[in-house]
Amino acid sequence: MLQDVNLPFGLDEYRSRLAKTRVAMAERGIEVLFVSDPSNMCWLTGYDAWSFYTFQGVIVSLEDDPIYWGRNMDTQAARRTTWLDEDHIVPYPDNYVQNPEHHPMQHLAEVLNGRGMSNSRIGVEADNYYYSAKADQSLRTSLGRDDLIDVTGLVNWQRAVKSAHEIQYMRIAGSILELVYEHIGNVIRPGMRKNDLVAEILHASITGTPEHGGDYAAIVPLLPTGADATASHLTWNDAPMEKGAGTFLELAGCFRRYHAPLCRSFFLGTPPPEVVNAEAALVEALSAGIDVARSGNTAADVANALASVLAKYGIDRGGARCGYPIGLSYPPDWGERTISLRPEDTTVLEPGMTFHFMPGLWMQDWGLEITETILITESGPAECLLDVDRSVMVFD
Repeated sequence: MLQDVNLPFGLDEYRSRLAKTRVAMAERGIEVLFVSDPSNMCWLTGYDAWSFYTFQGVIVSLEDDPIYWGRNMDTQAARRTTWLDEDHIVPYPDNYVQNPEHHPMQHLAEVLNGRGMSNSRIGVEADNYYYSAKADQSLRTSLGRDDLIDVTGLVNWQRAVKSAHEIQYMRIAGSILELVYEHIGNVIRPGMRKNDLVAEILHASITGTPEHGGDYAAIVPLLPTGADATASHLTWNDAPMEKGAGTFLELAGCFRRYHAPLCRSFFLGTPPPEVVNAEAALVEALSAGIDVARSGNTAADVANALASVLAKYGIDRGGARCGYPIGLSYPPDWGERTISLRPEDTTVLEPGMTFHFMPGLWMQDWGLEITETILITESGPAECLLDVDRSVMVFD
């Protein structure tokens, strides 16, 4: 490890993560794994930089330390944020960047060949945001083989159960977001421009707590109003917020790249009966789902408990999933892309798993979101990592 690197975790934890990954590799018959998801890169090595807009990755073998491979100008970030030594930081020249004549995967093939790995059983994360069809084609062509193995999610699944240190970071992220919601309640008012509210949210999110500053979240603030709230992923504009309309807030606190999302809703004026009914349904359904989110139960059990309560109120979400695992992440998503809280997913819940329990309602003319970040505990129901009133915030 290079000197003066301030790792967020001890070297023993990184070694443990690497060992878990190697066991999973061996089970799949993988001898060399190319990890291109920046969340997985960070989880394995500590690498943390806004460099995922160019091709980069971590090469994991069954014996040697991982290798960071990336653009030459980003190798200094590897020296400043990872536990890898100089022999395991490998650059490619800048003439490979966004050059139709030279793809970075050609250079990666040279690295694999030079390290005696090109004839190994190689796994790639074929279905993620950072590994394109062109990249896959170029790597196969450059290696002269067409038998690369898709192991998308292999590392992600090793991240499902969080360490005590990871959970500590998520609690800190949650404490940051609690203050954000408190600040929102203090500043929001009819006529306020939506972008001005977002400015307040971002300022509070990064300011954090007196003890801990905030990091940037993997998803920007989402807060559509009125009819726009029928769409689940709209951001903001500069229009003033008017009375007689509801808005949901989908936000996350973030610390050391660990996320704690939480959604709440507010209404300027008096909420109509359908919103009041939906609020009561969601609050009761969340409690029911949290109660069955226990070690030994399944992801499906949580989804079914939620759906059963919503059905009493005449609400059918149409089989949409109501949650997903969260933790360490980079844009464009704070989910871990493994387990889904839905009726078809029979994954058994284990202590240390963390989820965004997220049963949003997007109706014909309005939308409502009330969610929780939950931790599966050793015994009893899941623990909510944030303490923010679930009621719809009403402002006159």
